[in-house]
Amino acid sequence: MAAFGTVFMPEMAISYYDDNTWSDSQVVASDSLTLHPGAHVLHYASTCFEGLKAFRHPDGSIKLFRMDKNIARFAQSSRLLSLPEIDKAATEKMIIDIVKRFAQDVPLPPGSMYIRPTHLGTEAAIGKAAAPSASSCQYVLLSPVGEYFTSGAGTLRLLLDETGMRCAPHNGMIKSGGNYASALRPIMQAREEFQADQVLFCPNGDVQETGAANFLLIDNGEIITKALDESFLHGVTRDSILTLARDMGLKVSERELTVTELLERAAKPGCEAALSGTAAVLAPVGTFIHNGVEHTVGNGEEGPVTQALRKAMNDIQWGLAEDKHNWLVSI
Repeated sequence: MAAFGTVFMPEMAISYYDDNTWSDSQVVASDSLTLHPGAHVLHYASTCFEGLKAFRHPDGSIKLFRMDKNIARFAQSSRLLSLPEIDKAATEKMIIDIVKRFAQDVPLPPGSMYIRPTHLGTEAAIGKAAAPSASSCQYVLLSPVGEYFTSGAGTLRLLLDETGMRCAPHNGMIKSGGNYASALRPIMQAREEFQADQVLFCPNGDVQETGAANFLLIDNGEIITKALDESFLHGVTRDSILTLARDMGLKVSERELTVTELLERAAKPGCEAALSGTAAVLAPVGTFIHNGVEHTVGNGEEGPVTQALRKAMNDIQWGLAEDKHNWLVSI
């Protein structure tokens, strides 16, 4: 089976911003994007993106999950990167129209259609290192995907990094390619040196996030995760999981968490840890690596709370449970 996110629909929706206005959306071949070599994005990383999914329900209908939340974050990222302001209603229409066009290609659960809206600065101006791009391009790319995480696939190993940071603190809440690029070298080093799957960035002992996902600690009926600030990404999946956790009667604590407390709690029987994100929903963590020492989380296996929360989320997404929070949008 093809790797997650490597298969694309042959067409995408695209729109351009120039002369202070957005063009009407067009449907073009997915490999038809053209950029000037001096485009702002290629030199100064003026780009942001989103990731959301469309699901096929048992009755054959197609549902988008929390599109409003993703579009709001897309608009925020664009604004914080000083890209031209997007038209949220137009972006929503682009997403719905292109998904409708390929509705027959939305896989059955546990698969889905991964949706990647992208915004990038297109102005050919290499002298604008300290100024924003006056023109931009917005497109919506589709990728049919299978199940990212399968039960029994094992738990993740995280290297706790107290000296590095995923990205510049004021850029953490922006879903920008540059933030992922800045985390890549530490992740590769962690894989090579410690056989870690990811790095959990904990600057000065403050437990934040990994290179590509939010972090949750689950201990004795309580979920602990860092309170929202501008230093890390405000995950839509994170928000959804915390809402479902409250529905299930779990205590949700959004607060500072130190590495010391994390390791103390991790050693307790029944403790769980997980990474949340659009692709995997919740991926269980079984090992922390800190100062060359491995620390097992609970019994090292996926815990029942992680399983229950992922199932609750999947059941809503797949149309197997009531959508009490009105997260689904029909197309």
